[in-house]
Amino acid sequence: MGRAGCCCRGAERLYSPRLKPRHQPLLLLIFALCLHAHLGGCQAPSTQCRIQKCTGDFVSLTTHLTPASDGFDAEFCKALRAYSACTQRTAKACRGNLVFHSAVLGISDLMSQRNCSRDGPTSSTHPEEPHEPCNYHSRAQHAHGHAHGHAHGHAHGHAHGQGHAHGQGHAHSQARPGYLFCGLFGDPHLRTFKDSFQTCKVEGAWPLIDNDYLSVQVTNVPVVTGSSATATNKITVIFKPYQGCTEQKVYQAVTDELPAAFMDGTVSSGEPSHSSPGPEGGTAKLRALWISERSPGRHVELHAGYIGVTVIVRQLGRYLTMAVRIPEEMAEAYDASQDLQLCLNGCPTAERIDRGGRLALPPQPPPPPPGLQQPQQQSARRWGGGGAAPYGAARVLDAREARERCGAELEVQDIYFHSCVFDLLTTGDANFTAAASSAQKDMESLHPHRDRWRIYPRGSAPAASQPIARLALLLLCRALCGLALV
Repeated sequence: MGRAGCCCRGAERLYSPRLKPRHQPLLLLIFALCLHAHLGGCQAPSTQCRIQKCTGDFVSLTTHLTPASDGFDAEFCKALRAYSACTQRTAKACRGNLVFHSAVLGISDLMSQRNCSRDGPTSSTHPEEPHEPCNYHSRAQHAHGHAHGHAHGHAHGHAHGQGHAHGQGHAHSQARPGYLFCGLFGDPHLRTFKDSFQTCKVEGAWPLIDNDYLSVQVTNVPVVTGSSATATNKITVIFKPYQGCTEQKVYQAVTDELPAAFMDGTVSSGEPSHSSPGPEGGTAKLRALWISERSPGRHVELHAGYIGVTVIVRQLGRYLTMAVRIPEEMAEAYDASQDLQLCLNGCPTAERIDRGGRLALPPQPPPPPPGLQQPQQQSARRWGGGGAAPYGAARVLDAREARERCGAELEVQDIYFHSCVFDLLTTGDANFTAAASSAQKDMESLHPHRDRWRIYPRGSAPAASQPIARLALLLLCRALCGLALV
């Protein structure tokens, strides 16, 4: 017996902040319920409606895609057209199904946003992908397929009481490799693989990642004289040799030198055998490792297709930011001598500035008597020397001004917003506002789990109100389900 339901994993992909206003409330409600409430009761019984399978196939086709990857739009449009065709085939059986109609609206809006044509190639739910040894995703798919074949044969040779084992083998074959995210920006603020958010001193050179495939090291320098605050002025990324795909390559960025090449002057490595979706549904051959310069001197992306890694490096003001997406199995390939990894285990306790995830704002100096100090003199005092503060830090900000500036760049008052306020009050450098905003965008581009994007400091209003919001969503879902079934 088939059941169509709203509680489908991955349905959040249909929701976007840019959806048409007339559709936003309904879609936000439905997909928020699917993600957070996990209501099994919000399902309309049907023996034929297959909207849940349509959604599952769409999620399977898009799980490995990220907006930062080459050919994202073409592949996403193909998946949307396949999703739309699936809904059309089951439309008659799903008449009156709230989830079905919400999905149809979501597909239409997403196709408009991505400029997807209604006619064109569609993705296959079981694509035949060529085996590419220097393409991590291809290797992972073939590994899962081999495991599925073994599980299927093993189950088929047993009595019919072993049907559950066969189902497990099938589920395993559909699995996609898991990915992890880590980011570093600002004062510096660290987001670990476990989504722990920390603010640290870590002056000097520290390893963020150090495994059998990849090493990332940052160097942090003091920002303000007399303060423990530091920021990153050097990032070194080492891609270790991988037989048949690439030799060792080293990328290094320092303040005012964000190159679009590795240290040996090359911009790629490996033979052009890695297939990637190209424009208009075609494919392009990429190398195992390559560099993409998005903004000269400001934004560079390193793509290691052979290990499934993407690294984003930016310069904002005098300092650098870093974001990385890496498969779990690659991140976990290390030995006991490599356990000092900030992305993996966070900062040592002695290096933490935050108090258990809560940032204490720096004390504000009392205002000087009127007319005694001009803004430039205030700035000189803040930076511990004569002259104006570097890169546009014109004067000391108070808490209200810092919140206003950060609020102009960061709409959601999550940990990125609070980190921005902390950095402005600590340094007076307005570039830290852009650093927090860019770090948030990079996180949204690379982090594989939308439901984990938002982190709120302990005691903040959004975090405290979550139970109430969840209860309200549950009640609304039940009300809507009741209306849909009338």
